[in-house]
Amino acid sequence: MIDVGQILLNLWNSSGFSMLFSGFLSQDGWQNLVMIIIACVLLYLGIVKQFEPLLLVGIAFGCLLTNLPGAGLYHQELWDAFMDASNPAYHSFGAILREGGLLDIFYIGVKTSLYPCLIFMGVGAMTDFGPLLSNPKSLLLGAAAQMGVFAAFFFAAISGDALGFLNNPALVFTALEAAAIGIIGGADGPTAIFLTSILAPHLLGPIAVAAYSYMALIPLIQPPFMRMLTTAEERKIKMVQTRTVSKREKIIFPIVVTIFVALLLPDTAPLIGCLMLGNLLKETGVTDRLSDTVQNALMNIVTILLSTAVGATMVGGTFLQPKTLLIVVLGVCAFILSTVGGLLGGKVMCWATRGKVNPLIGSAGVSAVPMAARVANKEGQKANPSNFLLMHAMGPNVAGVIGSAIAAGFLLSVFG
Repeated sequence: MIDVGQILLNLWNSSGFSMLFSGFLSQDGWQNLVMIIIACVLLYLGIVKQFEPLLLVGIAFGCLLTNLPGAGLYHQELWDAFMDASNPAYHSFGAILREGGLLDIFYIGVKTSLYPCLIFMGVGAMTDFGPLLSNPKSLLLGAAAQMGVFAAFFFAAISGDALGFLNNPALVFTALEAAAIGIIGGADGPTAIFLTSILAPHLLGPIAVAAYSYMALIPLIQPPFMRMLTTAEERKIKMVQTRTVSKREKIIFPIVVTIFVALLLPDTAPLIGCLMLGNLLKETGVTDRLSDTVQNALMNIVTILLSTAVGATMVGGTFLQPKTLLIVVLGVCAFILSTVGGLLGGKVMCWATRGKVNPLIGSAGVSAVPMAARVANKEGQKANPSNFLLMHAMGPNVAGVIGSAIAAGFLLSVFG
């Protein structure tokens, strides 16, 4: 005779509900519940508030999946063993392929830096370097906007001493962790993921969420500092039309940049190489099908895999730590300082050119393309309705993409 009660009891005991409620009083139980709530909040921000929805929705859902007890989609212990140099399986994906779940397989693309590089290829295919080529001085503004990267690295590195009065070792960052936190200031999600997955993979979740959240908040974060650091007269400056860039220049540029940067900083070759390959596919005029695939189909597929895999790393035991809150604070400081650095660079350039450069375009030196350029254009039009800074701001904006990749390569060459 079938014991229906026993069957139902076994079904309950094997369910995630039983694991969640029976373990609620344990550390894992309440952490899973908190992470599920955080995932729902992130889904709300992505869907309703539209904060970087193409990435935040995937990150949030990956977080939700990895914290559902019993699902077995992601195994942090396998990746801890993978990173353990004393483990026989060190840097071998064998155990992960045999024992891992779906999200473990997805995460291999993050760990090998495949996804960030493919995203950069798509970004390159969608980027027009014409504004940068027509005004090469924009490179200086892109470089100035990297100030936040190194300032945040410094602050993170000394956080243990600065917060020593708390006597909490959990607030101390290693040099590798500090380097990964600093790259948030570049306002470039793929670059942040690329560097963090190599230097501090255990911080990938909070750093990725912070990076993409601040990118989405550019229209709120940047304008107050733009108005604070520039005068009304400076914001009214109208810039003259830049020269037309030839097709030949646009084709030669990605080739020359790849050779120069890869020789200067070999560690940044994967990011710069993919960025410039994507741009070359766009500009040649003979690879339109490939460019279209990279911009659309490939970009969309990789975005799904990348965002879900990054969300999977947001396990309660690693995410719900004092460091996470400090990363959020340091991340916003990095982003603000990068904006300030770009604006100060813009003011210097305005002075050097005797008022021919509107310093607002310096704020677009962060890597958030094209949102930062649009914000600079909007602020310029508030001061002068006939002011159109968008194309001028795109120069520093695309320079920021290159600058953030170079900054990541420099940090990787020093600490990798």
